[in-house]
Formats: sequence, structure tokens, C-alpha cells
Amino acid sequence: MNILVIHLAKTQDKCVYQWIQKYVERSKKMFSVEYKEVDVPKKFSKLPVNELKKREGELILKNLQASDYVVLLDEKGKKFSSVEFAEYIAKKMSASVKRLVFVTGGAYGFSEEMYKRAHDKISLSPMTFSHQVVRLVFAEQLYRALTIIKGLPYHNE
Repeated sequence: MNILVIHLAKTQDKCVYQWIQKYVERSKKMFSVEYKEVDVPKKFSKLPVNELKKREGELILKNLQASDYVVLLDEKGKKFSSVEFAEYIAKKMSASVKRLVFVTGGAYGFSEEMYKRAHDKISLSPMTFSHQVVRLVFAEQLYRALTIIKGLPYHNE
């Protein structure tokens, strides 16, 4: 199974980007993991919120394949412990999911088209985080989940 993580726009903080890359590189040593940053034109920022979400959704949808299993990182999604998240990924592997895609939306969330396309929603926390922090937390949690699946000594119970 391949894992793709899609983020809108580039990671702006170089320190955060370095930490994310640390976890991405570690994850790639265990599984096929790819991170993709989708450019959002600056002119989109002047659009009304619903139009902005629609346009961002269109940019994300262009990067998806029909067979992808899409999971939105959404504050209203399912909440998992790290072990439960690892079990979630392992179930997708055993269900022969070809490509598992995790998507971080824009500042206002996702368009209706994205919600319709998604198979699941996952919440990292009931708290609200900046997009930079979400990227880092998710990169670390994905790495942690992969080490749990592989039985490596990173996660402690």
C-alpha cells in the first residue's frame, strides 16, 4: 500500500519544514510514503469562503485517483489514540487499499465535493491548530503508527 499526504500550500516555517522532513524520511524507510504540497494561487485569498473552499477542493481532487481511499484531517472526524491509528492503517493495508490518501484542508476546511469524495475523516485533536502545526503533528503520528505496525521501539505503552 502507498500512502500519500496532501497539504494545501507550502510549509512556510523552515524549522517546521525540517521537522516534517525528518519524519517523512524516517517513514519512507518503512513504507511507500509521499508528501505533496499543492500550490494555491494568491488570488484565491480574495474569494468568498465557499468559493475558496470549492477552488481548493478542485486543486486537491486533481491529485486523486479514482481508486484512492481518501481520509480528510477534519476537526469533526474520528479521534484515535496512536495505537488505534496504527490499527486503522493496518486494516487498510489488509483490506488491499492501493493508495491511502490523507488530506489537510485550507483554513476554512473542505468543500462539499471533498466531503463527498472522502471515505473517512480523522481528527488530531478537539483543539484548533495552525496548519503548520497540524502538518508536523500528523507527520509524527504517521511515523509513530508505522513504527507500531512494524513493531519498532519508538512508541511506549
